[in-house]
Amino acid sequence: MNRIVIVDDEELIRRSLSIRLSEMEGVAVSAAMANGQRALDWMAGHFADICITDVRMPLVDGLQLIEEVNHKYPWMTCIVISSYDDFEYAKRSLQLGAVDYMLKPIDSDVLTKVVGKACARIRTQRRYEANQLLLRKLPSYKALLEQWVEMITSVYLHGQPLLIVDTLAALELWLEGRLEIWNELTMAWVQLVIEELKKRDIEVQYEEGEDTGLGEVTLALSRVRPYFRLCAVRRLEEAANVLMEGARRSKNLQKQSAVDQVKRYIEEYYAQKWGLQDVADHVAMSRSHLAILFKEETGMTIWTYCISVRMRKARDLLLTTSLRSYEIANRVGYENSVHFSRIFKEYHGINPMEYKNRLNND
Repeated sequence: MNRIVIVDDEELIRRSLSIRLSEMEGVAVSAAMANGQRALDWMAGHFADICITDVRMPLVDGLQLIEEVNHKYPWMTCIVISSYDDFEYAKRSLQLGAVDYMLKPIDSDVLTKVVGKACARIRTQRRYEANQLLLRKLPSYKALLEQWVEMITSVYLHGQPLLIVDTLAALELWLEGRLEIWNELTMAWVQLVIEELKKRDIEVQYEEGEDTGLGEVTLALSRVRPYFRLCAVRRLEEAANVLMEGARRSKNLQKQSAVDQVKRYIEEYYAQKWGLQDVADHVAMSRSHLAILFKEETGMTIWTYCISVRMRKARDLLLTTSLRSYEIANRVGYENSVHFSRIFKEYHGINPMEYKNRLNND
């Protein structure tokens, strides 16, 4: 999601743009300001990807604002609003690197096209920088890459959490503060893993997921690092699961009908009390046959799979809420918080609070 700040001294235009932009996919309006100075004050404490600015405003005009944005927030892309009388200003804004300009009154189709162009520029530039960064780090990630390939080809779920933590730490180290390209760097890493799997005749694909609910529309600078870290964790975890599923299919390990039903059952009832017989009744199969089939096709028992779902849900609650450990334990199906903490540590390698501090510290 690209966050947008609107800067225009006409309230009607600010309101109109906010409404129309809120209806577009992939963008969100974080703030709307009456002049460039207020926008700069806001940017000093908040993160945004796109600045849509009028050229003529009191205190700090659009051109001055773009110059300041280029200097202080080089990851941002600017779009200019102008009237016919301000056309020379619009041309000057393009020389300063603005992606495009829109003439008043702003046509909805033009708005969609120009904002889409800005989003495409952001994505292309950040993807290029991420790929270049990954190439420069080539000598240092070979062992980590081999661990990913081994995990996926062996379908070894239990090694996944700590490997994701190690990968996250490596990516952050490479970023050197360039948090805005973290998502693209994560996707570049996943693509690298996919290319390595192809060398082993394992054809898998991963479509980038969504980060809905992981961050507020208005993102304070103090929350930028935790937000991008959480998005990267989600991306790496989703990719690992998708690639492992693809590896299973490539190895013809799945006769998925009954197993899929069991997985859906567990995803729905993971926090409730149930037994193997309940699951067997759900798929109309004997307990012994179901247990053998599930183990053959997933590499784990039904109960182990339930624990993995509970631990994933617990991880999300740890990183996105302020709930205490015992409250999270109750929400994911454990009455005893000590037992929950022990299971969490066995699964993730560290206890719940250590995991939260490691992945979501400021």
